[in-house]
Amino acid sequence: MKDFTNDINKYINREIEVLKNLDVDSINAVMNAISDAHESSSNIYIFGNGGSASTASHFANDFNKGISEYIDNKFRFVCLNDNVPTVMAIANDLGYENIFSFQLENKLESGDLVIGISGSGNSANILKAIGYAKSCNVKTIGVTGYDGGKLAKIVDISFHVNINDMQITEDVHMILDHLMMSVFMKVLIK
Repeated sequence: MKDFTNDINKYINREIEVLKNLDVDSINAVMNAISDAHESSSNIYIFGNGGSASTASHFANDFNKGISEYIDNKFRFVCLNDNVPTVMAIANDLGYENIFSFQLENKLESGDLVIGISGSGNSANILKAIGYAKSCNVKTIGVTGYDGGKLAKIVDISFHVNINDMQITEDVHMILDHLMMSVFMKVLIK
């Protein structure tokens, strides 16, 4: 039997250090933006690539079903990477860099919220969609890792996991989802 315990402990300890150093004020700002969109019954568009796509989908599930099951005013998360035929058609016909921005065109309304998830903060399709949302004067959130990339610099609210490790970055992005879900459930479910 192989002994992986040393590497396991190193990973766990790195994650604990990252969690200890998270910017709680940025989490609070993200939660306030989501709360504002929810209270105005606005859409919350969320998207990402690869592991971040599954994180975006998980966010939508946790808010649209997990919390909304227990409240009258349901969350309106729309995950732009969940419709594979639409994403593939846009990528094939218009280019992969347009898969999210195209889906936002002429749909955004005042009060909507747009959340882009990119571990590196430099995904061209995420940046293009966020740029489009900003041109519509819609509030934007970037969820990033590494140095935050370009995304952290252009969004209204940045949740940044300050580590050069994609696995820990993605772990903490999911922790953000579950942390917010837990807090919102305590606040919204009476």
